[in-house]
Amino acid sequence: MKHLKAPILTAVVAVALSIGMGPAVSANTAPTVPIETWALRDQVSNVQVSPDGKHLLILKLQGKEGENVLEIYKTDDLSEPLRRLNSKPMEMISARWVTDKHIFGTAWKVVRKSVKRPEQDVRSYKAFAYNLDSNKFSETAGDFGIVNNLPKEPNHVLISTGNANRGGTGVDPFRAFRPRAYYRFNLETGGRSLVMKGNEKYPSAVFDNDGYPRFTAGLDGGTKEQIFYYRLPGDGSWKEFARYDLDKHENLYRVLGGFQGLAGIKQDDPTIGYVIDNRGEDKAALWEFDFKTGKFGKKIYSNPDADVLRIQTHSMSWAGNTKMVAAIYPGAKFERHWFDMEEKALFESLEKQIPNSHQVSIGSRSRDGKTMIVTNRGPKDPGSFWMVKNDKMFKLASRNPGIKSSDLSDVEFIKYPARDGKIIPAYVTKPKGKGPFPLVVMPHGGPHVNEVIAYDEWGQLLANAGYMVLQPQYRMSVGWGKDHFDSAYGQHGLTMQDDKDDGALYLADKGWVDRDRMAMFGWSYGGYAALVATTRENNIYQCAVAGAAVADPEKVYMKRRGTNSPKALDEWSQRRGMIGINPIKEVSKANIPLLMVHGDVDSRVLYFNYKDYKNAMEKAGKKAQYLTLKGADHFSRTLMYNHQQTFYTKLLDFLANDCGPDGL
Repeated sequence: MKHLKAPILTAVVAVALSIGMGPAVSANTAPTVPIETWALRDQVSNVQVSPDGKHLLILKLQGKEGENVLEIYKTDDLSEPLRRLNSKPMEMISARWVTDKHIFGTAWKVVRKSVKRPEQDVRSYKAFAYNLDSNKFSETAGDFGIVNNLPKEPNHVLISTGNANRGGTGVDPFRAFRPRAYYRFNLETGGRSLVMKGNEKYPSAVFDNDGYPRFTAGLDGGTKEQIFYYRLPGDGSWKEFARYDLDKHENLYRVLGGFQGLAGIKQDDPTIGYVIDNRGEDKAALWEFDFKTGKFGKKIYSNPDADVLRIQTHSMSWAGNTKMVAAIYPGAKFERHWFDMEEKALFESLEKQIPNSHQVSIGSRSRDGKTMIVTNRGPKDPGSFWMVKNDKMFKLASRNPGIKSSDLSDVEFIKYPARDGKIIPAYVTKPKGKGPFPLVVMPHGGPHVNEVIAYDEWGQLLANAGYMVLQPQYRMSVGWGKDHFDSAYGQHGLTMQDDKDDGALYLADKGWVDRDRMAMFGWSYGGYAALVATTRENNIYQCAVAGAAVADPEKVYMKRRGTNSPKALDEWSQRRGMIGINPIKEVSKANIPLLMVHGDVDSRVLYFNYKDYKNAMEKAGKKAQYLTLKGADHFSRTLMYNHQQTFYTKLLDFLANDCGPDGL
């Protein structure tokens, strides 16, 4: 594999704001934004300031079908980059400052044309470190991620690998038990030394800033219990403090939710940790944990409507301030319960200055606090990067500069009752104009994930074309409490499906949508739900679009099943095809038009789901439309411009012309 090269840039960027400029879009047609604009990958995916505040990195795309390049600027001169770097023959997909002079990142490259087993990626990966002073790279093969910057070791960072799940929290039922390996990575040489190699008993760990493992949870293969362990700083062995029987399904939320456990360590006292746990209650709360005694201390914060999902630490981390400043929980956005009033005032000030502010974060801040990169993402902002320097703020870049705030639609957070009385949170994207509108119900994948809508490209694309979009947080969605999750057990295609239909009917009853113009579109589990929607009696939908759908969950289970899984976890894995509706066995009941879309190198939901379902439909004499995305994997970051342009074109054409008797 070729080493990364670091040529000096000769082209000039005229002004800082040119990073965010893009083609103008017409406001006189519907949809007002052309598909070519929606189909773009992020034009800028990351902006960060170095700890000393002297340099800026920008990871940006070269053209609509190009690859990412890394540009480095001096913060006192943004007229042209100091360096412009690429990773040929690979493509950089991430980059971040880890010291004043070092950048750590990841690159990938397609190396195979097919997927033979679940989680087999068609890409190879390498981690790299770039030294700004020497203008040289070091690298190591493998898909590594940063665990800790190790602030006391300026030439090292702690990295990990070994966990194949890159799809986000909660989509792999055995994710919590997959062993990971941890290494100290030398930023100068690219060498790495093993710190900890996970096993079944201690598969992974949470580390402190000194590189000590402090918390882990593993599976006892004999008793089928999940056991939590802890360590004091510098301890050489683990101490047990809790165990949960995974033969009982009421303990599954702790594993499958993916967010309970050690969330952080108290800044001035490393013997005190912050743990998220429900401790017998419905909603998970934030607690103190005493590493000296192995006991929980006081409850720090809980929310009556949602789980605490994580904590936020101080924006002055490069100055050594790792104080916990807020607890994060889901609502209309990721809401913050503040503990630090100065940080709260800072964020409120930023929100007032940024147009269409919604989910505002400080992505990086210099050690002296005078320079920071602030990000925003929300219904009226596809993602923007702002620079604050010496108390002045200006916009640097946008993820998609071709989309204006005036093109985008408002999103409202609602709650509605399901037919059995359960209250379902949901997000509604409202197209411009006066309703009632045609409706697209868009259930998220997972299904056990947390979905909080900041900016959703699919939802905005559909709203721009005149459709109202409902994104229900149906039972089993994470973040809304244990009962919300547990009530879905064994209900795939049943009560979970009712939740989605009940949301559509709720909007119709309110007069927001046309009862006779409703469709369902989903991806992954959402694609499964779309297939189920095609076979329901007394169907409320005019058509369905199933993307990367789990079409034969029984076959999926047989390919993924473990040999020694706890009873509840094994039954949960069977849930869709053997404890619920299996779409491929229901094709004879299909009663509405269907569009099915799938990437042919999907590593999460293998391509056989698409092929087998298509064959079953044809044998049953059922018509549908099919679209294969060549070279596309399951995850959004693997969908290139050509994939999205093809998919979006087909999606809108199908809804407008082939959805029901007269189109949606």
